[in-house]
Amino acid sequence: MRTSSIPSLHSARRRWAAAPAAAARPEVRWPQRIADSRAARDIAARRRVRRTVTWREGMRCEVDGRELLNFCSNDYLGLSQHAQVIAALRDGCVEGVGSTASALVCGHHALHATLEREVADWLQAPAALLFGSGFTANLAVLQALLQGGDTCVQDRLNHASLIDAAKLSGATLRRYPHGDADGAARQLATHEGDGLALIATDGVFSMDGDVAPLRELATLARTHDPLLYVDDAHGVGVLGPDGRGSVADAGLSTQDVPLQLATLGKALGTYGALVAGEADLVGHLAETARGHVYSTALPPALAAASIAAVRIARTANDRRATLHALIQRFRDGANEHGLDVLPSTTPIQAVMAFDDRIALRMSQVLEDAGFWVSAIRPPTVPEGRARLRVTLTALHTESEVDALVDALARARDAAGVTPLSA
Repeated sequence: MRTSSIPSLHSARRRWAAAPAAAARPEVRWPQRIADSRAARDIAARRRVRRTVTWREGMRCEVDGRELLNFCSNDYLGLSQHAQVIAALRDGCVEGVGSTASALVCGHHALHATLEREVADWLQAPAALLFGSGFTANLAVLQALLQGGDTCVQDRLNHASLIDAAKLSGATLRRYPHGDADGAARQLATHEGDGLALIATDGVFSMDGDVAPLRELATLARTHDPLLYVDDAHGVGVLGPDGRGSVADAGLSTQDVPLQLATLGKALGTYGALVAGEADLVGHLAETARGHVYSTALPPALAAASIAAVRIARTANDRRATLHALIQRFRDGANEHGLDVLPSTTPIQAVMAFDDRIALRMSQVLEDAGFWVSAIRPPTVPEGRARLRVTLTALHTESEVDALVDALARARDAAGVTPLSA
């Protein structure tokens, strides 16, 4: 009988033991890496801490056992607590809770289809596609549309999901100065080869609160033929006729902006996101966008709540009027107190601190006074651009806004910051 040519286990072990020490694998040091990263954040005053909310009633809530007035929520129209939205969620649970599968298997419920039709009709787009979140939607859209050899041109202050999506797509990412349509044109001019180009921008920028130059970008897209994609997470429900967002507010249509993102977790008060636009593009996403194809569909009951929220938001002109009046009141008060607030006509009002520790100090002084306003620091914003991100809602009152402005001025003084008017 022939002896097997396969080396014995014992001989393999002997060869491994005789190998030079230099070939040994380095010791795993994951705990040290995590500890070093945490220590670096501590030194830079950039630790993030989750806060626990026990209850909410209007804009008042209990946070870690303390009652605070919330000025950092994205619930711009107050629909997360609307009786009709809550009732729709409860009624939608009668048949069960989860969707049980992805949309292309058996998870696409009639309520999902209704929500897509209603959002498409509201935004005056031919079609819409539901995703689990705005972050997932942006990843899915850019990865489904872009590939190696393509170019993705983006505003420097775009949301992290758009930046990550372009990097993961394999396309070349080129970024232009914030709000600079001419800068976008210069970046497009560098596009070479046979690949396609896409311009992606926030509609309303989530940390500064200003609005993208959408008309200029749409003109650029018509001239140079890139696809224009607008993430309007913070614009839909707040801006434009019937709350249709920054695209409609700029007087643009699907012909100008073939795809736009509308999230459900901001002004609509629920959860999830939809991409609305040209039927062929939306159909392509439904078949190829990995975040849609390979993710369990949202619970049907949540879609029912979102349908109720969309129907309310379409006609909530009174809430929008209240919201915009409060925005102006805040800005007038901030100007009188010499607060350094970035230009914005949206519910997002950035009170600049610049220094990370000053931002944290001001936030803590505000909390001690009963106000919840988050300190925003890098990498969420650029270096040296720390701020307090104040967000206003239709559920706030004039007296609450006035009290906040007074408290902000006191917090600034406590942190040793010189007023602008000084």
